[in-house]
Amino acid sequence: MERKIDLYLLTGFLGSGKTTFLRNILEDLSHEKVGVIMNEFGKIGIDGDIIRKDGLQLTEINRGSIFCSCLKLNFAQAMVEMADRDIKYLFVESSGLADPSNIGEIMEGVESVKGKVYDYRGAICVTDALNFMDQLEDLETVERQIKHCHLAVLSKTDLVDEKKLTETIGKIKEINPIVPIETSSHGRLDYDFLAEDLMRYKWTEGEDTTNAPENKPKTITISFESPLATEELTSFIDDIKKDAYRIKGFARLEKGWSQIDVVGNRLDIKTTEPRQEDQLVVISRIGPQIIRPMAKAWDDKIGIPMKMR
Repeated sequence: MERKIDLYLLTGFLGSGKTTFLRNILEDLSHEKVGVIMNEFGKIGIDGDIIRKDGLQLTEINRGSIFCSCLKLNFAQAMVEMADRDIKYLFVESSGLADPSNIGEIMEGVESVKGKVYDYRGAICVTDALNFMDQLEDLETVERQIKHCHLAVLSKTDLVDEKKLTETIGKIKEINPIVPIETSSHGRLDYDFLAEDLMRYKWTEGEDTTNAPENKPKTITISFESPLATEELTSFIDDIKKDAYRIKGFARLEKGWSQIDVVGNRLDIKTTEPRQEDQLVVISRIGPQIIRPMAKAWDDKIGIPMKMR
């Protein structure tokens, strides 16, 4: 019988918890052969370092959305190459700003080259219960991710009250009336979906993606060498976070190497393994206009040399 690879697409807006969710899946599937294609908007991938481990087949595609015309051929080629590897599962983690409406078109392209090597098992949208309603007003991408998913996983439910949770679930059902909704704590979920036919929850047909080269958000990477004081870093982030969709990266703080993650007004800092360099990736809400105030905030709050690119 012809071998098929189970393919899952992970979507969800910036900071919703996709990488944490994926890392937990990979731990629970440690006995299986798994491949990952990871997509980030920045020039430098941050999340690949978080899930990288021995034996994992990992391909990173950066500098935009894999559903945009600027990268969809790279995405298709990565899937073609993964098809030749000895894996049972392939998980594709798309960027938080990715609109997956045209996944069917891309799958058809891969099939024309490799045949029906993939069994597309569905799109899982990790949805931030704390910030979803605000994000929905910000970008059409957020609605598209829900519209074209086959399982919605609510993250950060411990940070919201029952009223907020009910409001969020109601809005998801308004966008996609048939999608099943699961709640997740710290990226954990019962993985029954691996044995389930999620595609029966397909709500709408494919359509043109809203991702395009002309609306690609500006991404800036800040690299530096000296350790930072947590108070200085927090003050810098407070100055720029209103103009950023997302800030994430790694830095050496007083207690050692730390993973930095900013979504909305929330800053999370947790210890991590040593990295090759200190760097922060900022996805701008206001385009290149963020560069000057960000440079000033760095000089005012931190003051050490840095490189911005």
